[in-house]
Amino acid sequence: MDFTFTEEQRAAVEAARAVFSDVAPDRAPSPALTPGAVAEDIDRELWQELARTDLLGLTLSPDHGGAGLDPIALCLVLRESAKVLARVPLLESCAVATTVQRYAEGGLAAELLPRVATGELILTAAANGRSGHDPAELAVTARPYGECEGEGEGSPRGGCAAADGSGWVLDGVQTAVPWARVADRIAVPAHTTRGRAVLALVPRTRDGVTLEDQVSTSGELLAEVRFDAVRVEARELIETEGCWDWLRSLLTTGTCALALGLGERVLAMTAEYTGKREQFGFPVATFQAVAVQAADRYIDLRAMEATLWQAAWRLSADAGGPLPAAADVAVAKIWASDGVRRVVQTAQHLHGGFGADTDYPLHRFHAWAKQIELSLGPAAAHEEALGDLLAAHPLG
Repeated sequence: MDFTFTEEQRAAVEAARAVFSDVAPDRAPSPALTPGAVAEDIDRELWQELARTDLLGLTLSPDHGGAGLDPIALCLVLRESAKVLARVPLLESCAVATTVQRYAEGGLAAELLPRVATGELILTAAANGRSGHDPAELAVTARPYGECEGEGEGSPRGGCAAADGSGWVLDGVQTAVPWARVADRIAVPAHTTRGRAVLALVPRTRDGVTLEDQVSTSGELLAEVRFDAVRVEARELIETEGCWDWLRSLLTTGTCALALGLGERVLAMTAEYTGKREQFGFPVATFQAVAVQAADRYIDLRAMEATLWQAAWRLSADAGGPLPAAADVAVAKIWASDGVRRVVQTAQHLHGGFGADTDYPLHRFHAWAKQIELSLGPAAAHEEALGDLLAAHPLG
């Protein structure tokens, strides 16, 4: 197994580091010092800089103004963004755009993707299941426009034939949607009357869409999004089988990349602090108890890294294997969910009281790490999912 990155992927990392080099972690407002949401908008200056360096179209084809790279390159850039707590919807917008490019038919990709690459159009996803790891499509229903009551299973599209064959109607609620207030379109997974998962690209301002503010653990503004008989055109809804599952896997893998980048920055901060902090005339980093705890967290990060690249590679290469790609994503989630929590908790412990000082950025990383952990869901749930996959696909 060779995880050596290509020249193009390494170039993307260098470009990302150049952009993020001017971004300090305390540029993100502190949730401990800001009542309610830390801000109403994203970091627009950073967003435009990402657009100028072609990082918003990283995974899009040159036909759409992109660089034509893969999810591994996106995860490499996300890893760098987490080290500075970049307040931009880089994961959500890129993941949805990549999914549209991969699965959408007709002119939807040509209409949306060039504007995504330039930063003009922002996309997000209503991707949260009941506990952060379940499929989310059951929260919203999709029926053909004009569907009749009591009919459906015998019709060609899973319901009574559409009155004009041109659209769908969405009803339901999605909660904790990131960046919903600033996104131009929201990717909404929904289920049809036949139980199929579909994905609708709904404009935020469409009639019937209402948003209620929510605040995340990291202080970012989320939204509960309600869909009340929201009409979407046929071309705005992707029916291709596997579309939603692939987007969910990409969003999850990208979140694991954020966890890795954040954890690496926190461990580096801890090493720097314990190397300078002295007790009894010696740096505390030289004490065995401190060194052992730091070494354990280093092991966590290396495991998070290996499982992340395995999952990203499965998505990038569409590679087969004894288990579906969902198994590799589950393993990455197990390590990321538990690993980022352990890294930040150890950092707080080794910093002592200084770690709780709001003039020091560690408390910001702690809040972001907890939000990442919650968004990934509990490791036990992923272990159960992995067990189900192993039972369905016996090895050997």
